[in-house]
Amino acid sequence: MKKITLGFVFFVLLSFYCFSQVIEPTPRQVEWANSEIGVLIHYDMQVYEPSYDWRKDFNYHPSVKIFNPDKLNTDQWIQAAKNAGATYAVLVAKHCSGFSLWPTKAHEYSVKNCPWENGKGDIVADFIASCKKYGLKPGIYASASANGYFHVDNPGLVVTKDPETQKKYNQVVIQQLTELWTNYGKLFEIWFDGGVLPASKGGPDIVPLLKKLQPDAVVFQGPYGIKNLVRWVGNEEGVAPYPCWATADSTTQADGTVIMKGLNGDPNGAVWCPGEADVPLRSTSSFQGGWFWKEGQDSVVSSLALMKERYVNSVGRNANLLIGMVIDKHGLVPDPDVHRLAEFGRAVTKEFSKSIATVTGNRKVFFISLKGKTNIKYAIIEENIIHGERIRAYTIEAFKDGHWFEIAKGTSVGHKRIEKTDVKNVSKIRLTITASVGEPEIKNFSVY
Repeated sequence: MKKITLGFVFFVLLSFYCFSQVIEPTPRQVEWANSEIGVLIHYDMQVYEPSYDWRKDFNYHPSVKIFNPDKLNTDQWIQAAKNAGATYAVLVAKHCSGFSLWPTKAHEYSVKNCPWENGKGDIVADFIASCKKYGLKPGIYASASANGYFHVDNPGLVVTKDPETQKKYNQVVIQQLTELWTNYGKLFEIWFDGGVLPASKGGPDIVPLLKKLQPDAVVFQGPYGIKNLVRWVGNEEGVAPYPCWATADSTTQADGTVIMKGLNGDPNGAVWCPGEADVPLRSTSSFQGGWFWKEGQDSVVSSLALMKERYVNSVGRNANLLIGMVIDKHGLVPDPDVHRLAEFGRAVTKEFSKSIATVTGNRKVFFISLKGKTNIKYAIIEENIIHGERIRAYTIEAFKDGHWFEIAKGTSVGHKRIEKTDVKNVSKIRLTITASVGEPEIKNFSVY
């Protein structure tokens, strides 16, 4: 018989302890979940030269002289975002061309050498000021994985594969991120499209810089080990998969960028890393995937019905909705986009601002008694995620003509689960938590 050592017993107990624990979010991740809707603002050289393709010829870059908006107004951008119900905004300060919307000291391909504002302008600074003015939390996207000006392609490697050239590019990345993370105050979210190539695989060592300069920012597709991670949901349609757990397990792709294993997350995952569902307001089949403006495409703005559906299938599936806003050649959000964003904001407010009835509590069965026979379009469940995701399965039933019948069931709840029910003439609603880890904490169970 093999001897059971004290170390083995400790290992078993530790494993049981770790498995039984519910992973909890940081305070900033809770704030991020409560924010629900954000916007992602793209503005780059292809707005002025639509034929430009940074990948097609690394030796060609549109002249900075063509970047000359005559009506640029970041207040108009952020007002449009606020009208849509957005509570945070992420500006693409540098996309794949390498052109920078602030007067960076890292190179000459930026607003400091364009005719706009006689080279004295700073769109990032204007954006930050507008966010403060309208009460939106600011974020910045600065792609480290692609840069046409420096001949860099995913996952952040110079195409020549020359070590010295790579070293110089890494220094540019560090300098630019230092500028963005130092000169514009605290950021709510930092966006790394395509992830970040780690230093061990030849990329810039941004982890110490991030921890030093923006330790509280939520980081989309950031390096594993950062405390406020957010993950991609796997599409640009504004639709989260279901179930969509806020926890996940970490893994690393061959190219070195960190992703989260499984688009659905994992209820027993070791990392709190909720999903963010990004989608352009304009059709994904339009110019540059709908992320950038092009003349003659005002008709491709997504319908109000589609935007409402996206809200239910993102925020209503425990993810945030990030809406892509285009900026036209004048430096403005186009009128059709402004109109649709405002329509969307009003529609969400109308649908969900006032419930028919609400209950809360720490138990497994919740009843809502309605005043007479009532039509129910939606049922919403919200967990108190401060203590993690405890619910593993639930059912919702309605009472009609003397008996209960099931109208919805599911697994993941998290920050918010919206069930579209469309039941008529019911007098009672019952929520039953059929599986949980510990006692479920229902922050809100409402019907609309």
